[in-house]
Amino acid sequence: MSRLTLSLLAAVGVSAALLFVPLAAAEQADEAKPVLLFNGKDLTGWKMKGNAEKSKWVVGAATLDEKSPNKLAVDKTGEQLINASTGVDAYTEQKFGDGTIELEFMVPKGSNSGIYVMGEYEIQILDSFGKEKVGPGDLGGLYGASAPRLNASKKPGDWQKFVIEYQAPKYEGDKKVSNMKFIKVVLNDQVIHENVEMKGPTPSGVTGKEAATGPLMFQGDHGPVAFRNIKFTPKAK
Repeated sequence: MSRLTLSLLAAVGVSAALLFVPLAAAEQADEAKPVLLFNGKDLTGWKMKGNAEKSKWVVGAATLDEKSPNKLAVDKTGEQLINASTGVDAYTEQKFGDGTIELEFMVPKGSNSGIYVMGEYEIQILDSFGKEKVGPGDLGGLYGASAPRLNASKKPGDWQKFVIEYQAPKYEGDKKVSNMKFIKVVLNDQVIHENVEMKGPTPSGVTGKEAATGPLMFQGDHGPVAFRNIKFTPKAK
């Protein structure tokens, strides 16, 4: 703002500071707030894909089993979402469009799971620790679509973190006009994907069909895995 403009405003009794109040308020209104997707107490807000009686999802604290490092030992006093052994997939009742998913996960030795963004696009979870070359089926791979740029995997039993920023597919009526896109995927503070379009859904998603919104799904029909600090932040408008 120029000195001349400030002088004119002062002449009519308008404070420059007041001009910024509506703008600041508007900016605050547009700020997106994160939504916690797991309450740390029970499975409220989550559904099972398939027969719920086969679910192995529990709430507790997971560590590597000292006797069997390919398994998780579960203490039920914790606040993590844990798939203790091979069972069924779990997904949120809530559905989401554009935004960012943040979560931490932990797997035992050799385990396999996955994060299905919008319930249909899988980011692979796998014990890929120590591999020199990684493919689309390794940790952080966009399953069947794109390998991670590098191997950012930590060793089994360590907590690891994903930050997944994505854009939902767009529609005009029933016609899809743009593909779902992973804007940026960060694993353990390292960028492993940028601007990767998904031409269609990954097999074994919630419905097998694309839509403008969808849930978050965790694969539970492969191996043990634990999650914590699960949140979604919608894209600011």
